Amino acid sequence: MKKERHIHLSDLRALVSLATEATLGVTNLVEAMHGSVVRMPGAQPKERTSGLSGLIYNAVRGLARIAGGGINTALAKLNPYFGEHASTPEREAVLAALNGVLGDYMARGNNPLAIPMQFRQAGQPLLLERQSLRTTFPKAGRKLMVLAHGLCMNDLQWLRKGHDHGAALARDLGYTPLYLHYNSGMHVSANGHALAALLQKLVKEWPHPIEELTLVCHSMGGLVARSACYYAAQERTAWLPLLRKLVFLGTPHHGAPLERAGNWVDILLEASPYAAPFARLGKIRSAGITDLRHGNVLDEDWEGRDRFARAPDSRRPLPLPDGVLCYALAAVLSKKSSEFTERVLGDGLVPLDSALGRHADPARCLEFPPDRQWTGFGLGHLDLLSNAEVYAQVRAWLA
Repeated sequence: MKKERHIHLSDLRALVSLATEATLGVTNLVEAMHGSVVRMPGAQPKERTSGLSGLIYNAVRGLARIAGGGINTALAKLNPYFGEHASTPEREAVLAALNGVLGDYMARGNNPLAIPMQFRQAGQPLLLERQSLRTTFPKAGRKLMVLAHGLCMNDLQWLRKGHDHGAALARDLGYTPLYLHYNSGMHVSANGHALAALLQKLVKEWPHPIEELTLVCHSMGGLVARSACYYAAQERTAWLPLLRKLVFLGTPHHGAPLERAGNWVDILLEASPYAAPFARLGKIRSAGITDLRHGNVLDEDWEGRDRFARAPDSRRPLPLPDGVLCYALAAVLSKKSSEFTERVLGDGLVPLDSALGRHADPARCLEFPPDRQWTGFGLGHLDLLSNAEVYAQVRAWLA
């Protein structure tokens, strides 16, 4: 067995690349701030300074590139001495958080730390090939369950406080669980396209004909699943008719207030010419995070738009998928119901109305019947992964 390590040599090389880019970004920020301070009143702001100052900033950028390239070259020569190592849960958690914040940027730059979408079992990638799946799942059933994690999380984190919904439902109801691992910093709709294609391949290669497919999704994972269902319907894929039930655990169907607050910070910083350079720090956050402002699930919700600009909710209304039994579980931090705790606090990240698909605009409301909604009081966002009452409700619905 490979020895586990928190840090791999490939991680160091990827982090050097990020550090180099961060140094260049900070240099550009300082130069822009310098230019704002010294420019004449009424003059147009400039990203670059001139004269001696400009030469100094260019020299810093050049040295950063040379240093980064030199370190990467040196680390590459060490590859034969380090060999391959298994990952650890701690490493996986850090990579998931990094992807949630910078995942789209890393994917564009082909950074090795960018997470590719795949199914995993016990943290190991699954090869979607019939014989390999038969070997991995010698008792493969005809009832499949796919579990999709949320923002800044990974497939291993379905195990919380000794409980894993997937393993428990396999034991109690005979499902075969598969865990989705994806880059949560990508646009939700990009992950929706990828999940639709991945499920199509899974259905084609599964060792036995599938009788039932169920999706259990936490937080952002629910948005990705809704997006995948939409694109699967457009492409008439084979897996969508097999989808019987879709369970949402704290999914921000209509967005989350933290991202909306972040958008206001961008606007306030840009209001002052002296603070405006710092607005770019807020714009580091990923496309996945900005999709959570209103709950974007389709390409057209963001294409051709400045995702950092202040704008009203202009999403195309998307109902729940036809022919699928959909269930919504929400949490509220307070043990007692009140307008403030439900509308503002919610589970600490997602307001109650958003988790239950309720909206002031009837066209945007998601029609979860009353018997397919459940709210747990005195619970936080992550408690939806491990709380006994939550599991009992999910089990009852899926039984």
